Amino acid sequence: MTNRADDIIDRRRLRRKLTFWRVVALLVVVLAVAAAASWAMGGPFGGGAADHIAKVRIEGTITEDEELLDRLERIAESPRVRGLILTIDSPGGTTAGGEAIYEAVRKIAADKPVVAQVGTLAASAGYMIASAADHIVARQSSIVGSIGVLVQFPDVTALMDKIGVRLEGVKSSPLKAEPSPFTPTTEEERAMLRALVMDSYDWFVGLVEERRPLSRAEVLAVADGSIFTGRQALDRKLVDGLGGEEVAIEWLASKGVDADLAVIEWKAESNGMFGSLSLAQAVARLLGIDALSPDLARAIGADRIFLDGLLSLWQPSSGALGE
Repeated sequence: MTNRADDIIDRRRLRRKLTFWRVVALLVVVLAVAAAASWAMGGPFGGGAADHIAKVRIEGTITEDEELLDRLERIAESPRVRGLILTIDSPGGTTAGGEAIYEAVRKIAADKPVVAQVGTLAASAGYMIASAADHIVARQSSIVGSIGVLVQFPDVTALMDKIGVRLEGVKSSPLKAEPSPFTPTTEEERAMLRALVMDSYDWFVGLVEERRPLSRAEVLAVADGSIFTGRQALDRKLVDGLGGEEVAIEWLASKGVDADLAVIEWKAESNGMFGSLSLAQAVARLLGIDALSPDLARAIGADRIFLDGLLSLWQPSSGALGE
């Protein structure tokens, strides 16, 4: 009886040891994959990949994304990147966010050919970023355009009257902290906002005029907030060609980039060894649970709720409001 108990204990110890070494082996594999990925992207584990065409995805609502700007900076500095494909699928976002990415793309284009490939949508600030490229390719059914700027604010004065709430305050001047959702908007406040919006709109139009083969009059004709299919955009010179990534690569080849080079997507770097996911998120993905995904807010459109400043955004609230 004692020998049988000892055998059971030994087997349990052996299983624990096997489990330990399996975990160690898994960690070694994960580290090796992380090192290989980091080496391919020129990260801390290696000296960088061979010459390649970089690809960066710009998707969802655009804000001032420091990680994306840093990634574009590294692409600009990498001697291994021979050209860049911007894959754009965005309704736009903040004007300042679009401006920051636009400037980062133009810095890359100073030394490397850059082509934008529009997927479903490149509107407002999304099109602003596309115009930073040297060449724009869109699908025939892509949505392009919505050139314009807006500022939005709610008016809850009727609700306050209904529930019996009144806001009082003391301010240094009539336009301080205006417009406010708690007071009716005056003509003076509207004039201030319109001047602000039109100044940014004039800047946006000038940017498109500078980057596209269009006169100012031709830009103004399409800069009324209208959206166009890829085919319509081609007729209006808002894009240069129709197709997908293969067409973008063909254009890069015409600029001296070897078409046989690998296209490597530069993705967001993480703060840890497990890529762009935290350990909990990685486990959730493995289990098929996406609730912990960092893209959840974007998927339900919640990221648009928290945009500040002037917007260059097509359909900012599920179609209720336009440019």
